[in-house]
Amino acid sequence: MQKTAVLNVVGLTPDLIGEHTPFLQKWFNKGSVASVDPILPAVTCSAQATYLTGTMPSEHGVVGNGWYFRDTGEIRFWMRSGKLIQQQTIWDISRQKNPDFTCANLFWRYATYSGADYVVIERPMYRKDGVKVPDIYAKPMSYRDTLQDELGQFPLFNFWGPNTSIVSSQWIADSAKMVAKEFDPTLNLVYLPHLDYCLQRSGPDISEIKTDLQEIDQVCEELINFYEERGTQVIVLSEYGITEVNQPVSLNRTLRKNGFITVREELGGEVLDAGASRAFAVADHQVAHIYVEDPVDIEPVKQMLEEMPGVAAILGKEGKKEAGLNHARSGELVAIAESKAWFTYYYWLDDAKAPDFAPTVDIHAKPGYDPAEMLMDPEITFPILKAGMRLLQKKLGFRYMMDLIPIHGKGVRGSHGLITESAGVNPLLVSQQGQHIPKSRLEPTQVQGIILQHLFDK
Repeated sequence: MQKTAVLNVVGLTPDLIGEHTPFLQKWFNKGSVASVDPILPAVTCSAQATYLTGTMPSEHGVVGNGWYFRDTGEIRFWMRSGKLIQQQTIWDISRQKNPDFTCANLFWRYATYSGADYVVIERPMYRKDGVKVPDIYAKPMSYRDTLQDELGQFPLFNFWGPNTSIVSSQWIADSAKMVAKEFDPTLNLVYLPHLDYCLQRSGPDISEIKTDLQEIDQVCEELINFYEERGTQVIVLSEYGITEVNQPVSLNRTLRKNGFITVREELGGEVLDAGASRAFAVADHQVAHIYVEDPVDIEPVKQMLEEMPGVAAILGKEGKKEAGLNHARSGELVAIAESKAWFTYYYWLDDAKAPDFAPTVDIHAKPGYDPAEMLMDPEITFPILKAGMRLLQKKLGFRYMMDLIPIHGKGVRGSHGLITESAGVNPLLVSQQGQHIPKSRLEPTQVQGIILQHLFDK
Protein backbone atom coordinates (compact mmCIF):
# COMPACT_ATOMS: atom_id res chain seq x y z
CA MET A 1 0.00 0.00 0.00
CA GLN A 2 1.10 3.56 -0.73
CA LYS A 3 0.26 6.07 2.00
CA THR A 4 -1.93 8.83 0.57
CA ALA A 5 -3.39 12.13 1.78
CA VAL A 6 -6.38 13.79 0.12
CA LEU A 7 -6.59 17.52 0.83
CA ASN A 8 -10.13 18.71 0.14
CA VAL A 9 -9.60 22.43 -0.49
CA VAL A 10 -13.20 23.55 -0.74
CA GLY A 11 -14.01 26.05 -3.49
CA LEU A 12 -10.60 25.78 -5.19
CA THR A 13 -10.85 25.97 -8.99
CA PRO A 14 -8.32 26.51 -11.81
CA ASP A 15 -9.41 30.15 -12.19
CA LEU A 16 -8.19 30.88 -8.63
CA ILE A 17 -4.68 29.53 -9.16
CA GLY A 18 -2.19 32.31 -9.94
CA GLU A 19 0.00 34.96 -8.39
CA HIS A 20 -1.69 34.72 -4.99
CA THR A 21 -1.17 30.93 -4.78
CA PRO A 22 2.53 30.61 -5.71
CA PHE A 23 3.08 27.26 -4.00
CA LEU A 24 -0.01 25.57 -5.42
CA GLN A 25 0.69 26.95 -8.89
CA LYS A 26 4.21 25.51 -8.84
CA TRP A 27 3.02 22.18 -7.37
CA PHE A 28 0.20 21.92 -9.92
CA ASN A 29 2.60 22.64 -12.79
CA LYS A 30 4.78 19.71 -11.69
CA GLY A 31 1.84 17.30 -11.51
CA SER A 32 -1.25 16.27 -13.42
CA VAL A 33 -4.38 18.40 -13.19
CA ALA A 34 -7.88 17.18 -14.02
CA SER A 35 -11.23 18.98 -13.99
CA VAL A 36 -13.97 17.11 -12.12
CA ASP A 37 -17.53 17.43 -13.37
CA PRO A 38 -19.71 18.58 -10.46
CA ILE A 39 -22.69 16.54 -9.35
CA LEU A 40 -26.20 17.85 -8.74
CA PRO A 41 -26.43 19.21 -6.15
CA ALA A 42 -22.85 20.51 -6.11
CA VAL A 43 -22.75 20.83 -2.33
CA THR A 44 -20.40 19.52 0.34
CA CYS A 45 -22.18 16.48 1.73
CA SER A 46 -23.36 15.12 -1.63
CA ALA A 47 -19.99 15.66 -3.34
CA GLN A 48 -18.03 14.05 -0.53
CA ALA A 49 -20.35 11.02 -0.41
CA THR A 50 -19.94 10.59 -4.18
CA TYR A 51 -16.14 10.82 -3.92
CA LEU A 52 -16.04 8.31 -1.06
CA THR A 53 -18.44 5.76 -2.58
CA GLY A 54 -18.00 6.19 -6.34
CA THR A 55 -21.79 6.44 -6.69
CA MET A 56 -24.39 9.16 -7.25
CA PRO A 57 -26.90 10.47 -4.67
CA SER A 58 -29.55 8.14 -6.10
CA GLU A 59 -27.45 5.29 -4.65
CA HIS A 60 -25.63 6.67 -1.61
CA GLY A 61 -28.65 8.67 -0.43
CA VAL A 62 -26.93 11.95 0.47
CA VAL A 63 -29.20 14.17 -1.60
CA GLY A 64 -27.93 17.43 -0.10
CA ASN A 65 -26.42 18.98 2.98
CA GLY A 66 -29.74 18.18 4.60
CA TRP A 67 -33.17 16.84 3.79
CA TYR A 68 -36.64 16.17 5.19
CA PHE A 69 -37.03 13.12 7.42
CA ARG A 70 -40.55 12.05 6.55
CA ASP A 71 -40.87 9.66 9.47
CA THR A 72 -40.19 12.32 12.11
CA GLY A 73 -41.46 15.38 10.24
CA GLU A 74 -38.09 17.13 10.68
CA ILE A 75 -35.72 18.96 8.37
CA ARG A 76 -32.16 18.25 9.45
CA PHE A 77 -28.89 19.66 8.16
CA TRP A 78 -25.18 19.06 8.80
CA MET A 79 -25.43 15.68 10.48
CA ARG A 80 -22.29 13.68 11.27
CA SER A 81 -23.17 9.99 11.35
CA GLY A 82 -21.52 7.85 8.69
CA LYS A 83 -24.51 5.50 8.85
CA LEU A 84 -26.38 7.98 6.64
CA ILE A 85 -24.23 6.96 3.65
CA GLN A 86 -25.94 3.96 2.09
CA GLN A 87 -23.04 2.56 0.04
CA GLN A 88 -19.62 1.14 0.83
CA THR A 89 -17.01 3.83 1.36
CA ILE A 90 -13.40 3.89 0.29
CA TRP A 91 -12.20 2.67 3.66
CA ASP A 92 -14.55 -0.33 3.54
CA ILE A 93 -13.24 -1.33 0.11
CA SER A 94 -9.60 -0.68 1.06
CA ARG A 95 -9.86 -2.78 4.20
CA GLN A 96 -11.20 -5.67 2.11
CA LYS A 97 -8.15 -5.35 -0.14
CA ASN A 98 -5.74 -5.22 2.77
CA PRO A 99 -6.77 -5.74 6.44
CA ASP A 100 -3.84 -3.56 7.54
CA PHE A 101 -5.33 -0.50 5.84
CA THR A 102 -6.25 2.39 8.15
CA CYS A 103 -8.02 5.67 7.46
CA ALA A 104 -8.08 9.06 9.20
CA ASN A 105 -11.13 11.22 8.48
CA LEU A 106 -10.45 14.81 9.50
CA PHE A 107 -13.57 16.96 9.21
CA TRP A 108 -15.10 15.32 6.13
CA ARG A 109 -18.86 15.05 6.74
CA TYR A 110 -20.48 11.87 8.09
CA ALA A 111 -17.25 10.99 9.87
CA THR A 112 -18.67 9.68 13.15
CA TYR A 113 -19.61 6.00 13.48
CA SER A 114 -18.43 5.54 9.91
CA GLY A 115 -15.82 2.81 10.14
CA ALA A 116 -12.91 5.21 9.68
CA ASP A 117 -10.16 4.28 12.15
CA TYR A 118 -9.33 7.80 13.29
CA VAL A 119 -11.79 10.69 13.29
CA VAL A 120 -11.73 14.37 14.18
CA ILE A 121 -14.74 16.61 13.52
CA GLU A 122 -16.44 19.59 15.16
CA ARG A 123 -19.03 18.70 17.77
CA PRO A 124 -19.94 21.64 20.00
CA MET A 125 -21.57 21.21 23.38
CA TYR A 126 -24.94 22.90 23.90
CA ARG A 127 -25.43 23.87 27.53
CA LYS A 128 -28.87 24.06 29.07
CA ASP A 129 -28.54 27.83 29.45
CA GLY A 130 -28.21 28.19 25.68
CA VAL A 131 -24.45 28.67 25.56
CA LYS A 132 -22.65 26.91 22.67
CA VAL A 133 -19.25 25.60 23.75
CA PRO A 134 -16.66 24.75 21.04
CA ASP A 135 -15.58 21.11 21.11
CA ILE A 136 -14.73 18.18 18.85
CA TYR A 137 -15.56 14.51 18.45
CA ALA A 138 -12.52 12.28 18.14
CA LYS A 139 -11.83 8.61 17.62
CA PRO A 140 -10.18 7.32 19.72
CA MET A 141 -12.20 9.33 22.25
CA SER A 142 -9.15 10.15 24.38
CA TYR A 143 -7.61 11.98 21.44
CA ARG A 144 -10.21 14.73 21.87
CA ASP A 145 -8.29 16.00 24.91
CA THR A 146 -4.89 15.30 23.39
CA LEU A 147 -5.59 17.51 20.38
CA GLN A 148 -7.15 20.41 22.30
CA ASP A 149 -4.47 20.33 24.99
CA GLU A 150 -1.84 20.70 22.27
CA LEU A 151 -3.62 22.96 19.76
CA GLY A 152 -6.07 24.79 21.99
CA GLN A 153 -9.85 24.61 21.91
CA PHE A 154 -11.19 24.05 18.39
CA PRO A 155 -11.94 27.54 16.97
CA LEU A 156 -15.60 26.87 16.24
CA PHE A 157 -16.50 30.53 15.79
CA ASN A 158 -13.79 30.86 13.14
CA PHE A 159 -15.09 27.70 11.45
CA TRP A 160 -18.52 29.12 10.66
CA GLY A 161 -20.21 32.49 11.12
CA PRO A 162 -19.24 36.14 10.61
CA ASN A 163 -15.81 35.56 12.19
CA THR A 164 -14.73 32.73 9.89
CA SER A 165 -11.03 32.89 9.12
CA ILE A 166 -7.97 30.83 8.21
CA VAL A 167 -7.62 29.95 11.91
CA SER A 168 -10.02 27.00 11.60
CA SER A 169 -8.35 25.51 8.51
CA GLN A 170 -4.96 25.94 10.18
CA TRP A 171 -6.23 24.09 13.26
CA ILE A 172 -7.50 21.24 11.08
CA ALA A 173 -4.17 21.08 9.23
CA ASP A 174 -2.27 20.99 12.52
CA SER A 175 -4.55 18.24 13.82
CA ALA A 176 -3.89 16.25 10.62
CA LYS A 177 -0.14 16.44 11.29
CA MET A 178 -0.64 15.20 14.85
CA VAL A 179 -2.82 12.29 13.70
CA ALA A 180 -0.26 11.33 11.04
CA LYS A 181 2.60 11.36 13.56
CA GLU A 182 0.65 9.45 16.19
CA PHE A 183 -1.17 6.82 14.09
CA ASP A 184 0.45 6.85 10.62
CA PRO A 185 -2.80 6.10 8.69
CA THR A 186 -2.70 4.67 5.19
CA LEU A 187 -5.24 7.22 3.97
CA ASN A 188 -5.61 10.74 5.36
CA LEU A 189 -8.75 12.67 4.39
CA VAL A 190 -8.32 16.36 5.30
CA TYR A 191 -11.00 19.06 4.90
CA LEU A 192 -9.76 22.65 4.44
CA PRO A 193 -12.84 24.91 4.17
CA HIS A 194 -11.35 28.42 4.20
CA LEU A 195 -12.07 29.51 0.61
CA ASP A 196 -15.70 28.42 0.89
CA TYR A 197 -16.42 31.26 3.29
CA CYS A 198 -14.78 34.20 1.58
CA LEU A 199 -16.10 33.17 -1.82
CA GLN A 200 -19.70 33.14 -0.60
CA ARG A 201 -19.22 36.54 1.00
CA SER A 202 -17.34 38.20 -1.86
CA GLY A 203 -17.96 36.05 -4.91
CA PRO A 204 -15.09 34.94 -7.15
CA ASP A 205 -13.50 38.40 -7.24
CA ILE A 206 -9.78 37.74 -6.82
CA SER A 207 -9.10 41.37 -5.88
CA GLU A 208 -11.22 40.88 -2.77
CA ILE A 209 -9.98 37.42 -1.77
CA LYS A 210 -6.26 37.64 -2.54
CA THR A 211 -5.34 37.50 1.15
CA ASP A 212 -7.54 34.43 1.61
CA LEU A 213 -5.86 32.76 -1.37
CA GLN A 214 -2.43 33.51 0.10
CA GLU A 215 -3.50 32.08 3.45
CA ILE A 216 -4.82 28.78 2.10
CA ASP A 217 -1.78 28.52 -0.18
CA GLN A 218 0.47 28.70 2.88
CA VAL A 219 -1.56 26.07 4.78
CA CYS A 220 -1.41 23.76 1.76
CA GLU A 221 2.34 24.31 1.40
CA GLU A 222 2.96 23.33 5.02
CA LEU A 223 0.70 20.28 4.82
CA ILE A 224 1.89 19.01 1.42
CA ASN A 225 5.55 19.37 2.42
CA PHE A 226 4.80 17.58 5.68
CA TYR A 227 3.20 14.60 3.94
CA GLU A 228 5.72 14.36 1.13
CA GLU A 229 8.61 14.42 3.59
CA ARG A 230 6.99 11.39 5.23
CA GLY A 231 6.73 9.54 1.91
CA THR A 232 2.98 10.12 1.62
CA GLN A 233 1.43 10.82 -1.79
CA VAL A 234 -0.82 13.89 -1.91
CA ILE A 235 -3.99 14.50 -3.89
CA VAL A 236 -5.49 18.01 -3.90
CA LEU A 237 -9.23 17.85 -4.50
CA SER A 238 -12.19 20.22 -4.40
CA GLU A 239 -15.96 19.77 -4.34
CA TYR A 240 -17.37 22.62 -6.43
CA GLY A 241 -16.68 26.08 -7.78
CA ILE A 242 -18.40 29.15 -6.42
CA THR A 243 -19.90 31.61 -8.90
CA GLU A 244 -21.28 35.12 -8.59
CA VAL A 245 -24.89 35.56 -7.47
CA ASN A 246 -27.07 38.59 -6.79
CA GLN A 247 -30.64 37.27 -6.57
CA PRO A 248 -32.04 35.57 -3.46
CA VAL A 249 -35.18 33.56 -4.30
CA SER A 250 -37.65 32.57 -1.57
CA LEU A 251 -39.60 29.56 -2.80
CA ASN A 252 -41.25 29.06 0.57
CA ARG A 253 -42.79 32.52 0.53
CA THR A 254 -44.58 31.72 -2.71
CA LEU A 255 -45.75 28.41 -1.25
CA ARG A 256 -46.87 30.21 1.91
CA LYS A 257 -48.86 32.81 -0.01
CA ASN A 258 -50.65 30.02 -1.86
CA GLY A 259 -51.64 28.13 1.28
CA PHE A 260 -49.19 25.22 1.14
CA ILE A 261 -47.15 26.03 4.26
CA THR A 262 -48.27 25.77 7.87
CA VAL A 263 -46.51 27.70 10.63
CA ARG A 264 -46.94 27.82 14.37
CA GLU A 265 -46.22 30.82 16.55
CA GLU A 266 -43.44 30.54 19.12
CA LEU A 267 -42.61 33.51 21.34
CA GLY A 268 -43.91 35.96 18.76
CA GLY A 269 -42.12 34.39 15.82
CA GLU A 270 -43.28 31.91 13.21
CA VAL A 271 -41.76 28.44 12.92
CA LEU A 272 -42.27 26.25 9.86
CA ASP A 273 -44.25 23.11 10.69
CA ALA A 274 -43.03 20.79 7.96
CA GLY A 275 -45.10 17.80 9.03
CA ALA A 276 -48.31 19.82 8.84
CA SER A 277 -47.48 21.56 5.53
CA ARG A 278 -48.83 20.47 2.14
CA ALA A 279 -45.61 21.49 0.39
CA PHE A 280 -42.36 23.26 1.35
CA ALA A 281 -38.86 23.77 0.00
CA VAL A 282 -35.63 22.67 1.67
CA ALA A 283 -33.23 25.27 0.29
CA ASP A 284 -29.60 24.27 -0.21
CA HIS A 285 -27.60 26.96 -2.04
CA GLN A 286 -28.76 26.87 -5.70
CA VAL A 287 -30.81 23.68 -5.39
CA ALA A 288 -33.92 23.01 -3.31
CA HIS A 289 -35.86 19.83 -2.63
CA ILE A 290 -39.63 20.44 -2.75
CA TYR A 291 -41.55 18.01 -0.55
CA VAL A 292 -45.23 17.63 -1.49
CA GLU A 293 -47.55 15.68 0.82
CA ASP A 294 -50.37 14.92 -1.63
CA PRO A 295 -49.47 13.68 -5.14
CA VAL A 296 -52.40 15.69 -6.48
CA ASP A 297 -50.49 18.87 -5.59
CA ILE A 298 -47.25 17.96 -7.39
CA GLU A 299 -48.11 19.37 -10.81
CA PRO A 300 -49.73 22.60 -9.52
CA VAL A 301 -46.72 23.24 -7.28
CA LYS A 302 -44.36 22.55 -10.16
CA GLN A 303 -46.14 25.01 -12.44
CA MET A 304 -46.31 27.64 -9.70
CA LEU A 305 -42.60 27.54 -8.91
CA GLU A 306 -41.51 27.37 -12.55
CA GLU A 307 -43.00 30.84 -13.02
CA MET A 308 -40.88 32.43 -10.27
CA PRO A 309 -38.06 34.79 -11.32
CA GLY A 310 -34.70 33.17 -10.66
CA VAL A 311 -35.94 29.59 -11.12
CA ALA A 312 -34.32 27.84 -14.08
CA ALA A 313 -36.12 24.49 -13.83
CA ILE A 314 -38.22 22.26 -11.63
CA LEU A 315 -37.26 18.60 -11.94
CA GLY A 316 -39.97 15.97 -11.67
CA LYS A 317 -39.62 12.21 -11.59
CA GLU A 318 -37.79 11.87 -14.92
CA GLY A 319 -35.61 14.92 -14.33
CA LYS A 320 -34.46 13.56 -10.97
CA LYS A 321 -33.62 10.24 -12.57
CA GLU A 322 -31.49 11.89 -15.25
CA ALA A 323 -29.69 13.95 -12.59
CA GLY A 324 -28.95 10.95 -10.36
CA LEU A 325 -31.26 12.28 -7.62
CA ASN A 326 -34.05 9.70 -7.74
CA HIS A 327 -33.79 8.65 -4.10
CA ALA A 328 -36.49 8.35 -1.43
CA ARG A 329 -34.87 11.19 0.53
CA SER A 330 -35.29 13.60 -2.39
CA GLY A 331 -38.26 15.89 -2.66
CA GLU A 332 -41.07 15.05 -5.04
CA LEU A 333 -39.68 17.97 -7.03
CA VAL A 334 -36.22 19.56 -7.18
CA ALA A 335 -35.80 23.27 -7.95
CA ILE A 336 -32.76 24.50 -9.90
CA ALA A 337 -31.79 28.17 -9.70
CA GLU A 338 -30.70 30.37 -12.54
CA SER A 339 -26.94 31.03 -12.62
CA LYS A 340 -27.06 34.34 -10.70
CA ALA A 341 -29.76 33.22 -8.25
CA TRP A 342 -29.79 31.19 -5.03
CA PHE A 343 -32.53 29.87 -2.74
CA THR A 344 -33.27 31.19 0.72
CA TYR A 345 -35.08 29.15 3.36
CA TYR A 346 -37.27 32.14 4.33
CA TYR A 347 -40.95 31.37 4.75
CA TRP A 348 -42.31 34.27 6.87
CA LEU A 349 -44.07 37.14 5.10
CA ASP A 350 -43.45 39.82 7.73
CA ASP A 351 -39.94 40.33 9.17
CA ALA A 352 -41.55 41.16 12.51
CA LYS A 353 -42.67 37.50 12.54
CA ALA A 354 -39.24 36.05 11.75
CA PRO A 355 -38.31 33.27 14.21
CA ASP A 356 -35.81 34.06 16.95
CA PHE A 357 -33.13 31.91 15.29
CA ALA A 358 -33.27 33.84 11.98
CA PRO A 359 -30.71 36.56 12.94
CA THR A 360 -28.37 34.05 14.60
CA VAL A 361 -25.88 31.40 13.56
CA ASP A 362 -27.99 28.30 14.16
CA ILE A 363 -27.39 25.69 11.47
CA HIS A 364 -29.49 23.01 13.13
CA ALA A 365 -32.62 25.09 13.81
CA LYS A 366 -33.05 26.56 10.34
CA PRO A 367 -35.08 24.47 7.86
CA GLY A 368 -32.56 25.10 5.10
CA TYR A 369 -29.09 26.44 4.43
CA ASP A 370 -28.46 30.10 5.31
CA PRO A 371 -25.31 31.67 3.80
CA ALA A 372 -26.21 34.97 5.44
CA GLU A 373 -24.83 33.45 8.65
CA MET A 374 -21.40 34.54 7.44
CA LEU A 375 -22.44 38.19 7.31
CA MET A 376 -22.97 40.91 9.89
CA ASP A 377 -26.32 42.67 9.50
CA PRO A 378 -25.47 45.98 7.78
CA GLU A 379 -28.47 47.59 9.45
CA ILE A 380 -26.79 47.29 12.86
CA THR A 381 -25.19 50.69 13.46
CA PHE A 382 -22.30 49.46 15.61
CA PRO A 383 -22.02 45.70 14.98
CA ILE A 384 -18.71 45.25 16.81
CA LEU A 385 -20.10 47.02 19.85
CA LYS A 386 -23.24 44.88 19.80
CA ALA A 387 -21.18 41.70 19.44
CA GLY A 388 -19.01 42.82 22.35
CA MET A 389 -22.08 43.39 24.52
CA ARG A 390 -23.35 39.90 23.71
CA LEU A 391 -19.98 38.40 24.65
CA LEU A 392 -19.99 40.36 27.90
CA GLN A 393 -23.44 38.95 28.69
CA LYS A 394 -22.02 35.48 28.02
CA LYS A 395 -19.03 36.02 30.33
CA LEU A 396 -21.25 37.36 33.09
CA GLY A 397 -23.43 34.26 32.88
CA PHE A 398 -26.52 35.97 31.51
CA ARG A 399 -28.71 34.49 28.83
CA TYR A 400 -27.91 36.11 25.50
CA MET A 401 -28.58 35.79 21.79
CA MET A 402 -26.07 36.58 19.04
CA ASP A 403 -28.67 38.31 16.88
CA LEU A 404 -26.22 39.79 14.38
CA ILE A 405 -27.19 38.12 11.09
CA PRO A 406 -29.19 39.77 8.25
CA ILE A 407 -32.51 38.14 7.41
CA HIS A 408 -32.80 39.29 3.81
CA GLY A 409 -29.81 37.56 2.15
CA LYS A 410 -28.90 40.59 0.03
CA GLY A 411 -25.20 40.55 0.97
CA VAL A 412 -24.51 37.02 -0.33
CA ARG A 413 -22.36 37.33 -3.46
CA GLY A 414 -21.25 33.76 -4.17
CA SER A 415 -23.04 30.42 -4.32
CA HIS A 416 -22.85 26.90 -5.76
CA GLY A 417 -24.95 23.83 -6.39
CA LEU A 418 -25.42 23.95 -10.15
CA ILE A 419 -23.59 21.90 -12.75
CA THR A 420 -21.08 24.38 -14.15
CA GLU A 421 -19.88 23.99 -17.73
CA SER A 422 -16.49 25.74 -17.69
CA ALA A 423 -13.42 23.81 -16.53
CA GLY A 424 -12.13 27.05 -15.01
CA VAL A 425 -14.86 27.05 -12.37
CA ASN A 426 -15.21 23.29 -11.97
CA PRO A 427 -13.73 21.40 -9.03
CA LEU A 428 -10.34 19.86 -9.64
CA LEU A 429 -8.12 16.91 -8.80
CA VAL A 430 -4.32 17.25 -8.81
CA SER A 431 -1.61 14.68 -8.12
CA GLN A 432 2.09 14.18 -8.74
CA GLN A 433 1.22 10.56 -9.67
CA GLY A 434 -0.06 11.33 -13.16
CA GLN A 435 -0.23 7.66 -14.13
CA HIS A 436 -3.34 7.35 -11.95
CA ILE A 437 -5.25 10.17 -13.67
CA PRO A 438 -6.73 8.73 -16.88
CA LYS A 439 -7.88 11.97 -18.51
CA SER A 440 -8.08 15.72 -18.02
CA ARG A 441 -11.82 15.71 -17.30
CA LEU A 442 -13.24 13.28 -14.78
CA GLU A 443 -16.68 12.12 -13.76
CA PRO A 444 -17.21 12.64 -10.03
CA THR A 445 -17.77 8.90 -9.58
CA GLN A 446 -14.22 8.29 -10.85
CA VAL A 447 -12.59 10.05 -7.90
CA GLN A 448 -12.90 7.05 -5.59
CA GLY A 449 -11.14 4.81 -8.13
CA ILE A 450 -8.30 7.29 -8.54
CA ILE A 451 -7.73 7.40 -4.77
CA LEU A 452 -7.76 3.58 -4.69
CA GLN A 453 -5.16 3.49 -7.45
CA HIS A 454 -2.92 5.80 -5.45
CA LEU A 455 -3.28 3.45 -2.49
CA PHE A 456 -2.84 0.08 -4.20
CA ASP A 457 -1.27 0.52 -7.67
CA LYS A 458 2.39 1.40 -8.11
